[in-house]
Amino acid sequence: MTTSTVSAAASAAPKKGVRRKLSWPVILLIIAGGMALVSLVRLISGANDLTSVGQVSGALKLAIPIGLAGLGGLWAERAGVINIGLEGMMILGTWFGAWAGFQWGPWTGVAFGIIGGAIGGLLHAVITVTFGVNHIVSGVAINILAVGATRYLSNFTFANIDGGSSKQSPRIDPITEITIPGLSDGLGDLQDKHWFFVSDIAGVVGGLVTGLSLLTVVALLMIPGTWWILWRTAFGLRLRSCGENPMAAESLGVNVYKYKYIAVTVSGGLAGLGGAFLAIVATGIYQEGQTGGRGYIGLAAMIFGNWMPGGMALGAGLFGFTDSLKLRGGAENVHAVLLFLAILLVFVVAWQLYKKKYVAAVISAAVSALLFTWYTLTDEVPSQIVDATPYVATLLVLALSAQRLRMPKANGQAYRKGQGK
Repeated sequence: MTTSTVSAAASAAPKKGVRRKLSWPVILLIIAGGMALVSLVRLISGANDLTSVGQVSGALKLAIPIGLAGLGGLWAERAGVINIGLEGMMILGTWFGAWAGFQWGPWTGVAFGIIGGAIGGLLHAVITVTFGVNHIVSGVAINILAVGATRYLSNFTFANIDGGSSKQSPRIDPITEITIPGLSDGLGDLQDKHWFFVSDIAGVVGGLVTGLSLLTVVALLMIPGTWWILWRTAFGLRLRSCGENPMAAESLGVNVYKYKYIAVTVSGGLAGLGGAFLAIVATGIYQEGQTGGRGYIGLAAMIFGNWMPGGMALGAGLFGFTDSLKLRGGAENVHAVLLFLAILLVFVVAWQLYKKKYVAAVISAAVSALLFTWYTLTDEVPSQIVDATPYVATLLVLALSAQRLRMPKANGQAYRKGQGK
């Protein structure tokens, strides 16, 4: 079977309403405009930590587990299987990664974390693909099972070891971190000058070359790697055809069951890697409940990215950044974000007026005025709002991006071999 014969099954998207893809110059211009707006807000608010090296480095460390979970969801859903069980697979990854990591070293822990998550993915594939159980029900069951299983295993492993307990593991040796001395120091000095735009760029780039774990580099490479495999290979084309129109794919000779099994198992392995990253790199220890819903946020990042690796990475970066805000000068940084959103909505109002969407423009203007008022009349925001910022950002982003989304056509649908005959 040739690649061209499968392309019809993978390109089942409706022709109407298809948005024109943005060119790279336009994307870079949007990014530059966003950075300029952030820099302006930083100068006005005095929140100089908003784009500091430490802020960006922390945001990256928080975004990686979310991004890996999002990649896992993308693999499964591109093959037509909804994976709500990402959270449970991450939990398995944290436990198995820590269990192997403190005994045999961090890289062995990474391998076992992937295996632990892949086991959860394989179980999800058996339940949904072979037995046809509802995907949501299966995913929720795996999340519950993972919590119970890791709690049970901890009671007779970590609890009997020095430095461990029934709720946490002994400390794990760290993975080597990379810092480019001259470049890192120079960018840090430039960021400390707090110049408009230039210092912000220096802070962002500096955060990407300071204290960078080797596992972070591996995780970042998986984003273009996933894009290349799924969109530039015959294997990826067949896998995506199973999520768009499995009956058409079957008629062209694709073994739909096999590709769904591969996709969901890889999905679990990626989520498990995200869990291992949390235990080994982010904290250096396993703790019960440390995933903190990142599997669900990863799923939200995937949806925000419209089931594409690049968009998913942007979503994960956004959620990681908002999570980082509350850890470094949370009240001041989140207060500055109010001003950022208020100014951003002014541009949204102008765009909506240009598009003659007058009702939406009035609503956006009213929200912008409220945010300006809130920012002007207060010096900081309550701690409860700071803690809720990542989750509020998740809801807002999904609500605003919902109209442009198109998931794989057969996503979540039951499939049985020969049913199209």
